[in-house]
Amino acid sequence: MEKGKNVYQKESLVQLGFFLSYGLKFNTWPGYKCGISENEFNYFKTSIKKASQENLWFTEEMINKSLENWSYNLTEDNIDLWLSKYKTPSNINKNVLIICAGNLPLVGLHDVLCCIILGLNVQVKLSKKDDVLLPLIIKLLSLFDENIKRQVVVLSGKPKDFDAVIATGSDNSNRYFDYYFGEHPHIFRKNRTSVAVIHDDISDDQLLNLSHDILQYYGLGCRSVTKLYLPDNFDIDKLYKNFFYYKDLVNHNKYMNNYDYNRSIFLLEKKLFFDNGFLILKEDKNLFSPISVVNFEYYSNLKDLETELNVLSNQIQCRVGVGGLLYGNAQKPNLWDYADGVDTMDFLTNF
Repeated sequence: MEKGKNVYQKESLVQLGFFLSYGLKFNTWPGYKCGISENEFNYFKTSIKKASQENLWFTEEMINKSLENWSYNLTEDNIDLWLSKYKTPSNINKNVLIICAGNLPLVGLHDVLCCIILGLNVQVKLSKKDDVLLPLIIKLLSLFDENIKRQVVVLSGKPKDFDAVIATGSDNSNRYFDYYFGEHPHIFRKNRTSVAVIHDDISDDQLLNLSHDILQYYGLGCRSVTKLYLPDNFDIDKLYKNFFYYKDLVNHNKYMNNYDYNRSIFLLEKKLFFDNGFLILKEDKNLFSPISVVNFEYYSNLKDLETELNVLSNQIQCRVGVGGLLYGNAQKPNLWDYADGVDTMDFLTNF
């Protein structure tokens, strides 16, 4: 993108990244060196607590982990690298409707930032499950660029007067998206999940990192690994030994309710499974698994497995391990890692 274009939007993103990288280290206001006032800092902390109280899946630890990843992404170097492949858009007076999912904290933020950096106007329809954090980030951005107040509107009613749509939801939601918004230029995202292909000599450190790919967000996100491909005769105990890092999941009521329910169903149906008290491993060909359950399958021929995964590619968000991301990186997407492999920036600069 041509240098000098949208300089204020870019600078606001850089300042947000700086604040997050600095401010997340403190529970009380560290002074103006963090980039915002004491009242604004207190509002930031209060909003995180409010979000965790309104959606019990969104623990403060989970929210902070999401914000921490954004702080790594929103640096000047990363933003310049991200923007370098795109042309300056000619449609900056257009309006984009963004319909957010609510399964993870700030799951719609990347779409909003794409629009902001391109100078497009945004209407945001929030999920009731995540209606605190995105307005918080928009408020923070507007401290660094007051034009963002006018550029981004959080909807309380029905959307209108939009030129393009980005909507994220379930396969069922997509039928509604297509019915109501299909005539507009659009990106509609459906259910996807992530897989890991394990190699024979995987180390304990790699398995520990894999546990983050599986459990960091309770398995709620499309980048959460729900299916493991294990080499023949792989020792399941090696997995549990390193997944024990997440033993405190037993203290999370909503997660353990899912665990207890799934375990009971499998017992009633006389299904075979492995269990360590908070995570069930079940041999199953399905890619998708319920919360607290990870499916696995053995493989003997990697070439045959590659053929199988290619057939399933439209259901897979990302792949970890052999032929994929490094273990531990599934939950750390870069700015240029687009959901479903659809380049959001390319869409927004060309619709």
